[in-house]
Amino acid sequence: MKITDIKTVDVGGPPDAKVPLNRNWTFVLVETDEGITGIGDATLLGMDLAVIGIIQHFRNLLLGQDPTRVEHLWQQMYRHPFWRGGPVLGAAISGIDMALWDIAGKVAGLPVYKMLGGAVRDRIRCYVRDDFATSTVEQAVEAKELGFTGIKYGPVADKHNISEPALADVAAELTAEIRDAVGPEMDLMVDFHGRLTPPAAIRALQKLEPLDVFFAEELIPPDNIPAYAEVAAAVPGVPVATGERLYTRWGFRELIETRAVPIIQPDICYAGGISELRRIAAHAETHYIKMAPHNPNGPVATAASIHLAAAMPNFLILEYARKTPNFEMVLKEPLVVKDGYFELPTGPGLGIELDFDYIAKHPRHLVPIGSNFHSDGSVADV
Repeated sequence: MKITDIKTVDVGGPPDAKVPLNRNWTFVLVETDEGITGIGDATLLGMDLAVIGIIQHFRNLLLGQDPTRVEHLWQQMYRHPFWRGGPVLGAAISGIDMALWDIAGKVAGLPVYKMLGGAVRDRIRCYVRDDFATSTVEQAVEAKELGFTGIKYGPVADKHNISEPALADVAAELTAEIRDAVGPEMDLMVDFHGRLTPPAAIRALQKLEPLDVFFAEELIPPDNIPAYAEVAAAVPGVPVATGERLYTRWGFRELIETRAVPIIQPDICYAGGISELRRIAAHAETHYIKMAPHNPNGPVATAASIHLAAAMPNFLILEYARKTPNFEMVLKEPLVVKDGYFELPTGPGLGIELDFDYIAKHPRHLVPIGSNFHSDGSVADV
């Protein structure tokens, strides 16, 4: 078997009345001379054209090679460009890697998780996000009624430029309101998008501690691991999670080996795909660190994350971004989620099939890069 082509297919997800988020998904198709095509996801919001360019570079590198030599091809993609690391290269490698695993499973007639050693759990727990246009409290109540047992939200998505102490206060106030509405059974996760400094992050954790928060995500920017360790150690009663903006095992090495945080969040679309997240998880397991994969993208990335989570001993919970209707409609048969858990796919490979008729009706569109500024006009984190 040989690779005959590598293509990208974009689908646009413009906002509607229910889902205000605006984005494109970039899918990867690896075609072979035996008629088997693998599907992957290389979505990188705002940088999709750069990723597509790298994928076309990898096309020239991989044409004519055996797609089932997944590790061999991963090593070529990572090591032969000379320039390593970063989200653009990571997204290109990740999308192709998922497609190669999809091919390997189809050739073997097995789901990918069985190719990874078999399932260590029977279903995959997931949490939803406050993606819809209604209030976060309303979404939390609705999610609980639908059987979900966790929700993640940003404290002040419409007030990015308020002061850091106020951000901590508003996060605690919103969490208290949600806790009152859903009771103690629902796990609550608060995402700060790296907008705080360490002192403000500690203040936020102190205010959240009485509210039984499942984890606080990306309190500070991801660049300083000792600072993360300082924040996490200051309020051990609230688990701290980070990792969505780290790439490959080398990007996670210091975070894991210093045990700076108890939960890490590599993204299967950015950090190196199924192959690399598997290695990151194994390294984290030796340090008793849990994996809560970051997963804000579409159903292909979610399917790949489900297979990986099924075979990952230190898996904790999976993010589920319900960007309807595209999330369900872009696949011929949608992923199955019941009572807050994804069911394990049973088909070969990733067990999914794209609906190209639907994709053709939803072309890629321009998604502006978001900008935020403080009240004095200086640049703020998004």
